[in-house]
Amino acid sequence: MDKLKQMESFVAVATRGSLTAAARAEGVAPAIMGRRLDALEERLGVKLLLRTTRRLSLTHEGSAFLEDCQRLLADIANAEAGVSAGGVKASGHLRVTAPAGFGRRHVAPLVPRFRELHTDVTISLNLSDRVVDMAREGYDCAVRVGDLPDSSLVSVRLADNRRLCVATPEYLKRHGTPQTPQDLARFDCLVLSSEASQTRGWAFRVPRKAQGLHQEELLDRPEGETVLNADLTGTGLAGADLAGAGLSDTPLVNGAQAEGELIYYRPQGPLDCSDGQVLHDWCLAGYGIAWRSTWEVEEDVSAGRLVPVLEDYAAPPNGIYVVFPQRKHLPLRLRLWLDFLKHHYGQPAFWQSRR
Repeated sequence: MDKLKQMESFVAVATRGSLTAAARAEGVAPAIMGRRLDALEERLGVKLLLRTTRRLSLTHEGSAFLEDCQRLLADIANAEAGVSAGGVKASGHLRVTAPAGFGRRHVAPLVPRFRELHTDVTISLNLSDRVVDMAREGYDCAVRVGDLPDSSLVSVRLADNRRLCVATPEYLKRHGTPQTPQDLARFDCLVLSSEASQTRGWAFRVPRKAQGLHQEELLDRPEGETVLNADLTGTGLAGADLAGAGLSDTPLVNGAQAEGELIYYRPQGPLDCSDGQVLHDWCLAGYGIAWRSTWEVEEDVSAGRLVPVLEDYAAPPNGIYVVFPQRKHLPLRLRLWLDFLKHHYGQPAFWQSRR
């Protein structure tokens, strides 16, 4: 049995915490991973891991050997990375996860195209709106849309994610057009259920001309005081009306001016769903107003099937990211996949071709 493969398997099991997670990451059965560890321990004549049905733990010898293995494998990776691109060929299994709706449109079409370039790489794509535990579940990277929580994961921003309130022309003809976020209380809002996302609500930014706040005033405000206590005359967003309209404000954190411009509306619509595509379909059918990303509705807006509303209050874009665990040396297959995503997502023509 390959000595290097035994060492790689040992490092994978020790760092991921279980045979199952390490096996899943490589795309093999846990029994294969177990046989590699048994062969390694037999060859060395020492116990490296204490295995029970519930957990794995390193022995003293295992801890020391783990450091040596990681250093050796890093040296090998560096040597391979130093070879010219023509002399190194990506191989192995790549596990990618992405949100269901975005993944269907903008990740899945790229997977076979990537493999056409790198035929020795196999790929598993998981599409789910659940935020997966990448280390525990054995994923190499995740594509994520929206604001990222604090974590130890490395993130690379691939593109902007703009969001719009949209409705059909027929719906707006029947019900009128909202002029401020406060007006949404009188309309049928199509809501993404809280277990999916948008837990803070729909994001809007009070137009700068109506803020009534100067830069120096923001700097003088104590931490935690909200910008929406300022004069909003002319915005349709008087402070006393915010709670009743479902609007919440965002506290300033350490005087951060940009955050003070945002407000959030938590709609109480007649229909909600955990699947964004269903909301899109309901919106196209004329059942109400939805808050969707431009990558999902831009084609319908261009064709006139949907009309943007409240554009003056549109929040600044958040991001489309790829995230991956912190590590000193990325496998070549993962580095090439990250570069592939950055290349395609960085081209305006890519988003237009998805229509």
